[in-house]
Amino acid sequence: MIEKTMIVITGPTASGKSALAVDVARELDTDIISADSRQIYQGIPIVTAVPTFEERGGVRHHLMEMLPLEAYYSASMFEQDALRLAEEIFRERDYVVVCGGSMMYIDALCNGIDELPTVSEEVRKSLMMRHITEGDEWLLEELRRHDETTWQRIDRKNIKRVFHALEVSIQAGRPYSSLLGGKKPERPFRIIKLFIDRERPELFERINKRVERMVEAGLIEEVRSVLGKRGLNSLNTVGVKEIFSYFDGDLSREEAIARIQKNTRVYAKKQMTWFSRDKDIEHVKSEEAIGRVRQLLEY
Repeated sequence: MIEKTMIVITGPTASGKSALAVDVARELDTDIISADSRQIYQGIPIVTAVPTFEERGGVRHHLMEMLPLEAYYSASMFEQDALRLAEEIFRERDYVVVCGGSMMYIDALCNGIDELPTVSEEVRKSLMMRHITEGDEWLLEELRRHDETTWQRIDRKNIKRVFHALEVSIQAGRPYSSLLGGKKPERPFRIIKLFIDRERPELFERINKRVERMVEAGLIEEVRSVLGKRGLNSLNTVGVKEIFSYFDGDLSREEAIARIQKNTRVYAKKQMTWFSRDKDIEHVKSEEAIGRVRQLLEY
């Protein structure tokens, strides 16, 4: 009997994850669960590089473009949704493919996430309004006041994560850091994790060209369409913030595009650093990945 297997395909942005995931899913006749914290939202498919209908190659994709921009979503919610979907897919298939580069999502699915209190709408909306009014510096100072341990460790440029740590601290009435540290859960399936490796010059060139294609596809017009929703956590992402600055007159069009390219390269380096610490992940070249999957699945 074949062991149920989840194949996780990850890597830095623009490394070719989506195309590889489609190839693997088609070979295994199964579905793809997206592990991208921005592609889950509706209305910004260009800036989040959502695969087109043609690029999906006839493979069913889940957890993609399913939420309005106003909706709250977290790594914990993703873990539960992805596990539920995997269980459904495993009833008919022996394999499921997970694809994405959102570090916390991959970690939550593979290693579990600590049980955290459900944040009430009252707490979330109150904090969101203060954040919109007071700005990121206020949010960071509030986190420091509630949980200095997390404030010292967290990526302070990742405002979504800062916001989440603070709202949980407020809801729980105790520091977010004191709620972490649970036991890694057992999953009822095997997990194979593959990280697509590309040489940095090649990867950075792919990033630069992809941003250019995004602009040609209507990136600026897409961001303009959500300008009225500025301030939402879902829009606190590379590609949106820079175009907002262009609309504000702080950057020229060319400067905004160059800034998107730069900030995307910075994010890619963070992804490479994060996943380099994962001892369970296997680094493969894109062209070697299908063959390696066959070897790991022994067929």
